[in-house]
Amino acid sequence: MRPEPPPGKARPLRNEPRSRTNDTPADPPSPRRSAFSPAADAIGSELELWLTGSHVVHALTPGFCDAASVYLLERWLREENAYPAADPPQIEARRLALRVGTDAAEDWDGVLPAGEVIVFPRETPYARALAAGHAQLLDAVDTHTSERLTASGGGDARIEDLLSVSSFLVVPLHLRGTAVGFVACTRGADRAPFRPADIVAVESLAARAAIALDNARRYERERRTALAIRGSLLPGTAHEAEGCRIAHGCLPAGQGNIIGGDWFDVLKRPGDRVSLVVGDAMGHGPESAVAMIQLRTAVRTLAGLDIPPADLVRRLDALACDTPGASFATCIYAEWDARQRTCTLVGAGHPPPLLRGPSGRTAPVPLTSPGLPLGLGTGSYEATVLTVDEPALLVLYSDGLVESRDADIDQEISRLARAVDTASLEPSTDDDADRLQALCRRLLRSPSGAAGADDRTLLLAELTPAKD
Repeated sequence: MRPEPPPGKARPLRNEPRSRTNDTPADPPSPRRSAFSPAADAIGSELELWLTGSHVVHALTPGFCDAASVYLLERWLREENAYPAADPPQIEARRLALRVGTDAAEDWDGVLPAGEVIVFPRETPYARALAAGHAQLLDAVDTHTSERLTASGGGDARIEDLLSVSSFLVVPLHLRGTAVGFVACTRGADRAPFRPADIVAVESLAARAAIALDNARRYERERRTALAIRGSLLPGTAHEAEGCRIAHGCLPAGQGNIIGGDWFDVLKRPGDRVSLVVGDAMGHGPESAVAMIQLRTAVRTLAGLDIPPADLVRRLDALACDTPGASFATCIYAEWDARQRTCTLVGAGHPPPLLRGPSGRTAPVPLTSPGLPLGLGTGSYEATVLTVDEPALLVLYSDGLVESRDADIDQEISRLARAVDTASLEPSTDDDADRLQALCRRLLRSPSGAAGADDRTLLLAELTPAKD
């Protein structure tokens, strides 16, 4: 990891830190403190760990010190906060960011890369700072760091300058009484050593940085969870079934870090049939995520029983009654049988599917009954059976594509139907599978009054009846 650097001639190494004491007279406010104040304003402005670490080292260098680095404890990053001892024999810390002078981060990636995990023994100033809970100030870089950097430098001449310091400061990062990492700063021989007022300034900066880093860590954890859940809900890699070519996609609301309630699936069935489903559990967040996972799993289980579509949705309704967060969820279930040339549809309070037939015009399918949302326990669901004698395009979608504050939902459904017609008529050099996926991407991003307000989920199925 990037130790604590800068230029200048090496001085004799002294491992005993000069710690501040209560009777040490405080220096007057250092003019150097203002050197990192403007850059420090960016700390906490971004919910991203590496960027927050970069803001910290940019706040410190080159105005306040010649080199600065930020390390976070590996256990804290993995959210293993409990330690077996208050003073462990060694600590593992990950280098989050390093800056030497005005060099860019990539200038040092080959020597001291960000993300590298280093083991620091108890006798190092880093471990001492965490165990003691206060800053460690030395006249030179400690032996462990000097030997490690020399060995890892691979003959890089810059390492010698990095180790030639007049003052070496390690300040712990504390969060609610727990050590989570440290900031290390160095000044070269041509600069004045750190004074007590400088230590106070870095401690203040470290306190702000610890809160910002914790916020970034929590945000990244939630975002990873959201992406993992969303990724687990994708249908299998098969994009073709008997008489059915499929394309699908989802455009998350916001920046993609919010878990929505949309879900969709494609299931191969006995007799070369295929089931397609798009659903939406109300709201966003963990509750909606749990509800949609349970609903999707239930559909897969019920489909495996090979029961009629209307019965499947009735049982799904009964299950939703006992599933927290699943009440008022909606879905549209379709079962395509290429041999029988039939497409059976069952709605549960969901926007109607669209169908583009031989006429070249896309229109909503008039369902026998739109059905009520799931979880109300009505059990009143009817199947609509379409006879499809010629190739057709079936469009299933979530309400994020058609809901708008400025237009009636029927108008938005008509708009989506026109968008399907327009996009389908555009020339394409792609093969059939790529063309269908390109159409899906185009529709997901088509202009709408609902843009960005809710997840957009789309499932396209090209239905091709079996030949006699």
